[in-house]
Amino acid sequence: MSGAPSRVVHCQDAIAWLAHNPLTEGDAIFTSLPDASEQKRLAFDAWQAWFGAAAESVVRALPARSAAIFYQTDVKQDGAWVDKSFLVQRGAYAAGARLLWHKIVCRAPAGVATRMRPSYAHLLCFSRDLAEDPMQSGPDVLPELGAMTWARAMGLAAADFAVQWLKDRANARCIVDPFCGIGTALAVANRMGLDAVGVELAQGRAQKARDLVL
Repeated sequence: MSGAPSRVVHCQDAIAWLAHNPLTEGDAIFTSLPDASEQKRLAFDAWQAWFGAAAESVVRALPARSAAIFYQTDVKQDGAWVDKSFLVQRGAYAAGARLLWHKIVCRAPAGVATRMRPSYAHLLCFSRDLAEDPMQSGPDVLPELGAMTWARAMGLAAADFAVQWLKDRANARCIVDPFCGIGTALAVANRMGLDAVGVELAQGRAQKARDLVL
């Protein structure tokens, strides 16, 4: 009988960790890149450049026959809409990946007006060498975000969908989240029987990511 799935959380810079810790067969990535509000040391234009470069680094870190899924919510800044899916795609394409699918996750019911953030989030899946079978494709719109473990977390319904896809279609045995926050993706992975590795720069969040149980 196999043991319980493992979880390891490293407290350090995600990009540096990816550069020095090559992922191996069975590893897949599910993450959410930090918002500008979490990167206060950067001016907004610099954050956008960093965001695209971070997406490229994440996708370049993928082992063969694997995939990376990003959960991202757009922002509105100075009267303009900042499309994080565009920034992620630009970085992923620079890494030589293809977009396998793009899901919309409803954060609020259709027809409801929201203010600083839109009423939906993005789920985007990229791979350099996998292909999506159109006969096995799932819904393009997920009607519910699901419960959130904290104010900036990915919704649990969206996380369940993403991790299940990586397990079933990318043969993932370990979910890696290089920007793990308090560990929602890691806890979902463990709940589904997968090992999990997270990276988080903030010590307090890293400890919460080690302890989070769903």
